[in-house]
Amino acid sequence: MKFIHTSDWHVGKTLKGADRLDGPRAVLAEITRLAEQHQVDAVLVAGDLYDTSAPSAQAQHLVVQTLLAMRQAGAEVIVISGNHDHGPTFEAYRPLMGVAGITLVGMARPPGKGGVVSFRARSGGEDVQVAVLPFLSQRYAVRAAEIVSQTPAENVRAYDALVRGIVTSLTSEFSDSTVNVLMAHLTCIGGIFGGGERQAQSIFEYSVPASIFPVSAHYVALGHLHRRQSLPAHCPVHYSGSPIAVDFGEQDNASVVCLVEASPSVPARVTDLPVTAGRRLRTVRGTLAELAAGADSFCEDYLRVWLREPARAGLRDDTVQVLPNALEGRIDPEFAVQPRRNGPFHVGSAQVQARSGQDRQLMHRWTIGSRRSKHLSRNCLSPG
Repeated sequence: MKFIHTSDWHVGKTLKGADRLDGPRAVLAEITRLAEQHQVDAVLVAGDLYDTSAPSAQAQHLVVQTLLAMRQAGAEVIVISGNHDHGPTFEAYRPLMGVAGITLVGMARPPGKGGVVSFRARSGGEDVQVAVLPFLSQRYAVRAAEIVSQTPAENVRAYDALVRGIVTSLTSEFSDSTVNVLMAHLTCIGGIFGGGERQAQSIFEYSVPASIFPVSAHYVALGHLHRRQSLPAHCPVHYSGSPIAVDFGEQDNASVVCLVEASPSVPARVTDLPVTAGRRLRTVRGTLAELAAGADSFCEDYLRVWLREPARAGLRDDTVQVLPNALEGRIDPEFAVQPRRNGPFHVGSAQVQARSGQDRQLMHRWTIGSRRSKHLSRNCLSPG
C-alpha cells in the first residue's frame, strides 16, 4: 500500500502582521495533486494543521477544503491534532468529518474506541492498521501535584513512562498479516529542530526515545519537528517536516512530503516528494544598488532584508522596509545613518523596476521609517 505522510502545515501563520494564506493554499493544493498523481491509499497528517488553537475562518476553510479534496481523490484521510491545534475542537468535529470519510482525532483514545484506525488498501488489498497518538500535554500525562512535588528528572521519567505505556497499548494488536503504522505528534530524543517549533512544548520534559516504538511497526509517522529527518530505531521512524517554512529560521529546510510504500512482508520504502509551490522566505543582504540588481530573482518571495549603506554618524540599528513582500529588515551593524533633528531620519530611497510573472512592471520603493518606531508602515506598492 502507498500513503503520503505530512505534518506541520501551520495554516494561519502570520509574520510581522502579514497574512500568508496564499503560501499554504498553493502548498496544500500541490500536496493534494501529489496524492492524486501517485494514487495513494491514504494521507496521514501528523498534527499542527493550524498555527493557533483558535484559527481564523479563512484558515479553517482552507484546511477543510484540502482534506475533502484528498478524500474525494479516493484516499483515506487520517488527521491528528498537534500542540498548536485545539484537540477538543477536533473531537467536536470528529462525527461530522467522519460522515465525509475523514478521520479526525484530537485526544488520545483506547485502541477499540478510535485509537487504531483500520482499513483495506484500494491498491493492493492489504489490511492496514494506523495507531494514532495526538500531542499529549504534560499536564495530562503527569498530575499537577506530581509536577509540583517531583524534580524535573522525575517528571521526565513519568512522561516517558506514560507515553511508552500508551504506545504499547495502541500497538498491542499489530500483526504479521497487516501493514502497521503509528502516527504521533511528539519530540523524539536526538531529533533536530527545524527552527520554528514552540520550545516550551518541545524540550526534554516532552521528549521520548525512538526506542519506544515497536519492531512490529512498518512505519512511524511523526509530526512536531519541522526538519525532514529519520531517526535510528527498531523500525522506520520519520519526521516529514513542515512543507512550508514557518519562519525565517526554517528558510533553508527541505520542503517535502513522504511517499511511503509498505506491505506486511517488506520493509517500508520512503521517497521524499519535493514541494515547490508557495512563496518562500528568503534573507537578502546588500546595498540599495546590489539589491536593485537582483530584484528580479526574489521579488515574488517574502524577504528579510539587511540593507548596507555607507557609514554615517548617528543611529546605528533600525528596521527597514524593502520591497512589498519584505517582512523584516535591519541596517547591518557595521553601518549607521544620520538622524534628523527632532524627527524621523532618512537614508535615502530608490526606485527599482522588476518584472512579475505576468510581465508587469513593478515599482518598489526602498525606505527607512521613523526614528521612534522600529517597524514601518507598508508604504510600498503591492505586487497587484
